[in-house]
This record gives sequence, C-alpha cells and structure tokens, in this order.
Amino acid sequence: MSVLVFTETENNILKRNAAEVASYGVALAAQLNSTCSAIAFDATDAESLGHYGISKVIDVAGTPKHFDAHTYADIIANYAQNNGVNQVVLSSSADAKYLAPILAAKLGAAYVPNVVALPEGSTPLKVKRSAFSNKAFAFTELLADCSIIGVGNNAFGVKEQPTSCTLTSFAADGYTPKTEQLAIEKVTGKATIADADVVVSGGRGLKGPENWHLVEDLAEVLGAATACSKPVSDMGWRSHDEHVGQTGKPVATNLYIAIGISGAIQHLAGVNASKVKVVINNDPEAPFFKAADYGIVGDAFEVVPKLTEKLKDFKAQH
Repeated sequence: MSVLVFTETENNILKRNAAEVASYGVALAAQLNSTCSAIAFDATDAESLGHYGISKVIDVAGTPKHFDAHTYADIIANYAQNNGVNQVVLSSSADAKYLAPILAAKLGAAYVPNVVALPEGSTPLKVKRSAFSNKAFAFTELLADCSIIGVGNNAFGVKEQPTSCTLTSFAADGYTPKTEQLAIEKVTGKATIADADVVVSGGRGLKGPENWHLVEDLAEVLGAATACSKPVSDMGWRSHDEHVGQTGKPVATNLYIAIGISGAIQHLAGVNASKVKVVINNDPEAPFFKAADYGIVGDAFEVVPKLTEKLKDFKAQH
C-alpha cells in the first residue's frame, strides 16, 4: 500500500502548491512506513518534485488541455486501484476540492479537506483540519480503507529533501473529456492572489479608485498581489477577481496587509489563514485590529507612502 500525491499544473508547469503537497505526502509515507509517488498531468518540470523527496512521478500524457475533474478522477482512480494506493494527497485549492469528492466516490474513499498537520494516529487515521472559516480545529477519523487528504493552503509548509526522481509514463488514451473550455481571461504582468506570498489589499478607506496607486506602489515594492474588499469590487473600483474574503477568494498568504478595511466578518473569515496580518486604519475601533498581528492607527494617505519609501530604502541597502 502506498501514498499518491496529485500535483496541479498550469500551462504545463507545476503550481506553487505542488511543493507543499509533495512535502506532506513524503512525510505521511514516512510516518506510515510506506512509499510515496506523485502523479502529474503534462508537467514539463515534473522531475523538480525530487527536491521534496518524491522519487517517482507518474507522468500522464495526452490529457485534456485544461483541468477536467471527471477525466482526472477517472485516470487517478484507474492508477490507484491498479497500483496499491490507499492514501491520496492533494491541495485544498478550488480545483482540488472539485476533483476530490468525485475521486472519493470512485475509490470508495474517505475525504477530508483543509488538513493542517500530519495524522495523530494511523489506525485509523486521525487528522487535524481547520473549521469554521479557520476559527477552530476539528479532529476527524478516516475509517475507509482508502483516504484522501486535502492539505490546507500554506498550512504544512515546504520541506526540501532532495532525492533522485524518475518519470514513469501513463497513457491517458480512451478518456473522453466531460467539459469544454471556451475561454480563459487572466491578469498578466503582476502577481496573482493564488500564487502570492504577500497580498496588499485595500478597502473603502481609500475613498476612490483614483487612490489605488497607494496599494499598487506598496505591492510593487513587496512583490505582492493586490486585492480588495467586497464593497470595493461591488462599487466597480476594482475587478471582482481581486475580491478576497469568504464570498470572494480565500487568502492563506505569509503576509496580508489590509489598508482602509474595517474587517467585516466575511472578510476576516476569508483571510484568517494568513500567517501574519497587518492592518492600517484610522479607526482604532475597527474590528480588524482584533484579528491583526500588527496594527497601525493612522491615515492611510500618510502612513502608506511613508511605509513604501522606507521599504524601498531597505531594499536598496540590502
């Protein structure tokens, strides 16, 4: 019996979360005294998984040009059932949460998303996962013979342990896609929220779209993605793809900077998983300060330009 890690790709390149799920899968296999391999779909850099302890990658060729949950589930289930796989590890991205229930049904497996640590027990597996929008933890026992673990984004971390990695081809012939991709519109030329280590977000406190350069200038210095609160996207100041929060995109970055955002409960629920939260607001009673690791009470129009300049000077000296 073995562990299989599903690694996501975009434009034939492994996504950032591939390193984290690979690290988790290798650690899980070591804990269970088992072996770990990874499955990748048309990834040109699949061998790079060797940096994280993966010694074998199943390279699936001939798959649909876009992510297709049903087709991917068919292929992964086929491989798992014929190769003694009883643990599948994937991320907790939107694509993975679409794929995992379908795969669980095909394998008769138990599925738990948003897992934040290695299992505390192995007979049965007992995992710790975030719950209630990252406000609590739940401990779940997986009683099925096969288990699917969704690793919470930025929860386990990346563990480098380089090893020799070999590719094994797995033909995807005979699988018919269930969906058709018509078009994809993507923002280019800047960091995306999904892949960023740092996110700088703005709210109504910036008073209008003409002041968004404050957010963009700070984000440029930090190499960060830009984001916004729901009211900002609703008013058309920024596009909806930048809206973060429970009703927008969840954020689990290493650093989240909120400028002029009061901290409505839906917004907090979507950013709670971020490691460090910094709030800049002129209202000392803003709810966000209760959830922040660091807070600055002050006028964003004075604080942010000074912060940006100080960071520029720091980078120039280092």
